[in-house]
Amino acid sequence: MAYKYGNREQITFLPESIESYVTDEDPVRVYDAFIDALDLKELGVDVDEDAVGNSSYDPSIMLKILVYGYSYGWRSSRKLERALHHNLSFIWLAGGLKPDHKTIANFRKDNKQALKNILKQCARLCLKLNLIEGNTLFVDGSKFRANAGKSQTKTIEGWETYRKHVEKQIEKLLDECQQLDESEKESLVRVSKELKGKKALKSKIDQLLEEINESEPKPSQKDRTVNGTDPDCKIMKGRQGSHASYNNQMVVDDENGLIVSMEATTATNDLNQLKIQITQGEEILEKPAEIVCADAGYSSVEDLKALVDQRKVVVVPNNSQAQKTPKNPFAKDAFKYNSAADTYTCPVGEEFFRTNRIDGNRYEYRMKKSTSCRGCIHFGNCTSAKTGRRLYRLVNEETKMELERIYESQEGQEIYRRRKMRVEHPFGHIKRNLGVGAFLLRGLEGVNAEINMLGTCFNIARIISILGGVKPAIARLKQA
Repeated sequence: MAYKYGNREQITFLPESIESYVTDEDPVRVYDAFIDALDLKELGVDVDEDAVGNSSYDPSIMLKILVYGYSYGWRSSRKLERALHHNLSFIWLAGGLKPDHKTIANFRKDNKQALKNILKQCARLCLKLNLIEGNTLFVDGSKFRANAGKSQTKTIEGWETYRKHVEKQIEKLLDECQQLDESEKESLVRVSKELKGKKALKSKIDQLLEEINESEPKPSQKDRTVNGTDPDCKIMKGRQGSHASYNNQMVVDDENGLIVSMEATTATNDLNQLKIQITQGEEILEKPAEIVCADAGYSSVEDLKALVDQRKVVVVPNNSQAQKTPKNPFAKDAFKYNSAADTYTCPVGEEFFRTNRIDGNRYEYRMKKSTSCRGCIHFGNCTSAKTGRRLYRLVNEETKMELERIYESQEGQEIYRRRKMRVEHPFGHIKRNLGVGAFLLRGLEGVNAEINMLGTCFNIARIISILGGVKPAIARLKQA
């Protein structure tokens, strides 16, 4: 059988023109066209061709390198630098420019807000291309690890104790320096280097404690935990245990499953996040949504009521509905509510009267005689409390019942089924296909820059599929 052999000594290995390095069907051309379609000044990128001083790299080229790199899971500035020397698609994209890793890292660090705004412009571009409808929005959250270790999270008291420990180490090293200086038998280089490191550590702890003390005081300030590497992250529990993490919220449109907005938050759960995320999504699309859907993690009646009051169809199950918990024959649903008298009637005919308001968002109902329960045939099943059964009714109980009815309806079930296909797909792509398990940047601003770039990368990949390939996608982007 004949074999094909390569020849490294051949004179013509690559085309003479960089433009010929990639074919017309190469996806890199879509990323190039997409960045060209953005308004850099609106993003917040400083563009000034008349600036004096040494020349710098074209900001659009730097954006293309970052967005294209992130779309294939290459986020390290050193990996991007190597790609600019060895990967033909990167060489074509940058037009032969080869910024080093420090330049790439500095551009990303100095343009965090601009990188965050890329997804916003991407969503508006998709709306203009009729790829996003904006009528039905799905919301979901997922935890990503921060660029910080769990062990670096301590209480305020813990950091103060650690500072005292470092101060003692510094005093010990100073004494050692003095002894070595007097004896002149050993070099001071090692001890001086260690001393310098300890002083830098103490300075970092002092700065961290100063920032905490200057922040708004809280009743449990001593119990508040702060991570020394990334003060913005929080310890969050996920499927792989508890880690220093961020809770990333995402709004996805139902039409083609494109991402409308993403935001990294420090909230340890999804409660009270739905209204915030929907409002942000509507501001980006500049139009109100008609249907809103999320999972049971967002089931907070107080938060959802604001959306219901806007006459939106809100499809969010409560925990019992999501877990399909069998109904208890003595649950509150088995008690009949009389709205005129504001009382409940139990299955055996006893009346429950409202007593007082509890927790600020619910009322308590009890019988006039607590002994009535103990004489009931259902005592022990309905309640075992000596003081009798208690019922609680939310201030927004009607809203709760309406939400339950919408979710259980045929339309609600169909919308909720689509939610899984739409909103869980992007997170799966980012975490599994791109291998993003943790952020590279630190702080909320940096983390939001990364998560919005990743969302943009997902959208671009979807645009190529939706529009039927590279050439149609480029043609539509140039028309926008």
